Amino acid sequence: MNILFYILGHNIIPIFTIIALGFLLSKKFELNIYTLSKLHFYLFMPAFIFVNLYTTHLNTNMIKIIIFSIIYLITNDIIARLIAKIRNYDMGFTNAFKNSIMFNNTGNIGLSLITLIFSSGSLVINGNTPYLNEALSGLIVILVFTNIAINTLGFYNSGRGSMSFKKTILKIVSMPSIYVILLALLLKNVDFDVKTTFVWPSLVYLNNGLVPMALLTLGAQLSKTKLNFTDIDVHISAFTRLIIGPFLALIYIYLFGFTGVIAQTVLIAHSVPTAVNTALIAVEFNNNQEFATQSVMVSTIFGAITLTLAIYIAKILFPVI
Repeated sequence: MNILFYILGHNIIPIFTIIALGFLLSKKFELNIYTLSKLHFYLFMPAFIFVNLYTTHLNTNMIKIIIFSIIYLITNDIIARLIAKIRNYDMGFTNAFKNSIMFNNTGNIGLSLITLIFSSGSLVINGNTPYLNEALSGLIVILVFTNIAINTLGFYNSGRGSMSFKKTILKIVSMPSIYVILLALLLKNVDFDVKTTFVWPSLVYLNNGLVPMALLTLGAQLSKTKLNFTDIDVHISAFTRLIIGPFLALIYIYLFGFTGVIAQTVLIAHSVPTAVNTALIAVEFNNNQEFATQSVMVSTIFGAITLTLAIYIAKILFPVI
């Protein structure tokens, strides 16, 4: 029981504190969600993707994680479609529901959690964090894949709920993250070191600011959403994301043969709540904003409990020391 309280106090509460600060600031100063959304999608997220993709070395485990992520995403898409068919959702709501299940908050809560977990407690040896780099390398691959998917498929899903196919595609290709991914991959394979240029420090500053910015934005978005625990569709979404999602990830972890640090990282990364980006995308496309934000909010609230259990289970099933 002590380890559960330790995880809650040292890994979960710090993250929710930042979300709460965003909530309170928005209540007092009426923060503009559309402005925060633009900062997120056009500055912080592209910089984060570029810096981490450019500096991450892909090895065999990383390739396996990419394949894992593809299969996991497809499985969640199928599950979402089955639930939508049973519940008789229209196209717009079906796509919003799919986003709430398919995309988790790896870039915000997941990144913060992994950093805290592998740089604290018994995983710190003689003042060093020997497992942190391995954990972050695995997480970065998940993050890059998730961001590619959410900035293409996620945008397409949301756009199709309120726009024509042509307008949706035009909106997708206007987002900088797609081009940043291509640029980072290109520069990784040429004889030119971006880290020696004056641009690099600015990119690093923006990269470091992504997590607090995203958590504050989530808090601000939640402050403008009426809390409603009676919406059955929101609860179905939260249950699928927080319970079925980690269980599905656990099955695939064993099938892919992940162990130790990578297994812990993959399980925790796929146990986090619905991605805040799904709410921001819903705002951007004006497609079922209320449901999207409610899904993020409810899954985030209950995630404080389920994530604590997921971290505990990950440590028990996949010990590193």
